[in-house]
Amino acid sequence: MPGPESAAASIPTLFRAAVRRWPDAPAVVGGGPDLSFSVLDAASDGVAGALAQAGVGCGDRVALYCSNGAAFVIAYLGILKAGACVVPINLLLNPLEIGFILRDAGVRALCYHRKLAEPAGRALDEAPGVVIRVGIESGPGAGGAELDLDAMAASGQVPPTLDGQVSADDLAAILYTSGTTGRPKGAMLSHRNLGANAASVMQALALEPGRDRILVVLPMFHAFAATVGMLVPLLHGLSLVPAVRFDPRQVSAAIAEHRASVFLGVPSMYALLLRLDDAAVAQWQGVRLCVCGGAALPQAVMAAFETRFAIPVLEGDGPTECSPVTCVNPVAGPRKPGSVGPPIPGVEMRIADAEGRTLSNGEHGEVCVRGPNVMHGYWGLPDESAASFFGDWFRTGDLGWRDPDGYFYLVDRIKDLIITNGMNVYPRVIEEALYQHPDVAEAAVVAEPHALHGELPVAYVVPKPGADLDAASLRDWCRERLGRHEVPRRILLREALPKNAAGKILKRELRRQGELDRGVDLPGGAQG
Repeated sequence: MPGPESAAASIPTLFRAAVRRWPDAPAVVGGGPDLSFSVLDAASDGVAGALAQAGVGCGDRVALYCSNGAAFVIAYLGILKAGACVVPINLLLNPLEIGFILRDAGVRALCYHRKLAEPAGRALDEAPGVVIRVGIESGPGAGGAELDLDAMAASGQVPPTLDGQVSADDLAAILYTSGTTGRPKGAMLSHRNLGANAASVMQALALEPGRDRILVVLPMFHAFAATVGMLVPLLHGLSLVPAVRFDPRQVSAAIAEHRASVFLGVPSMYALLLRLDDAAVAQWQGVRLCVCGGAALPQAVMAAFETRFAIPVLEGDGPTECSPVTCVNPVAGPRKPGSVGPPIPGVEMRIADAEGRTLSNGEHGEVCVRGPNVMHGYWGLPDESAASFFGDWFRTGDLGWRDPDGYFYLVDRIKDLIITNGMNVYPRVIEEALYQHPDVAEAAVVAEPHALHGELPVAYVVPKPGADLDAASLRDWCRERLGRHEVPRRILLREALPKNAAGKILKRELRRQGELDRGVDLPGGAQG
């Protein structure tokens, strides 16, 4: 099986090699007629040729604002075949935020789905530099678009000849981070970054061409789904089964109908899947492997899922800036609960102190990553780019430790660490205790400032349907399982927790809600 070192070529070159090897194999399955590799190749060629004719050239940035489906894949490949750099847009952003990205990245063209025409139009009002508009499933002239992706794909146009113009180290994608602190930052990922990471994942998960089909319900604008769910199959002869949204019953039906063998999810999805009835669970019998990333998977949720579904869950990790996968528990084992596993092939990881010195096994510090998957830097932000590295080691911002077997454990985000009376309190430890309660569906812990103690932990909890939970009994539960300094000062019951488009709980929104509850934003600066 090819290793990450074999990915020293552009994504279009790697894809065309896959087309030659598996021309008639299904590349995209479901949501319409299945697309073989050769059909997908011709459709994306047409898009590339039409984009070039419209004025898109090498190095131009083209934004892609579209939900999961064949059209996303065709547009993504077409943009790259035109020699341009794709800028995926988060579907949950408001038009002002989208407008910022369009301006910041210097986007020349925007491809957007007809269902998103209204917010796309408002975003375009904020970005006069976007001179080419491509509608997806919209028809010519609909929603303000000058070009239509379907017509472009069927045009039979020939993509530009880019021999010698696009190298493996040229930018393939700019992925904007969520901007948890300050403005969003665009991680610059090259063809080599993405190709190497796809090859590494292929090896790490022991995936097989012609056998594996990956169900992709995580949004394809997100790094995890884009690489593992889309590029891995496209470059290595697998099939991808796109799903537009996460509905546990619909996902189960799609898995059975399209014979998916691999499922990609985030922790909140696995918690919701546990609510399925036996008939829906039975539709998962063809799935041989589940992968979890994006956030720490509570051990209680993993154990319950594996018991109910009889499918192993491989927990892994990686930030957008690393294309994104850095580590995963190995398919052949051993799997270690609570660990995100050892580094994948071609990637190095270590634990560093605040000065960048390597720490010993068992010591807590910042997880740092080095390898061909690591970004070139942040678009237009040289100072922030420099600050995110110790030499050629990328600083992930994750607090973790390494065991003697080379497995890594994430304690928390460094910025999420709570310091109470000078003692470190790790939200994940409290969350694990809460998830062990039989009536807790979801939990998140954040810091609340305190004049005397510095910071105190506050827990937000979603009860399981029909459960009779109260804060007092949950605090008693925590007292039996946690140190006195770890017991949440307050436990707030909620019907739901705020999440991003990938299903990751947004702790910054919970902190913001806490500020509002305390009157931080009251007129005149008054505080409760």
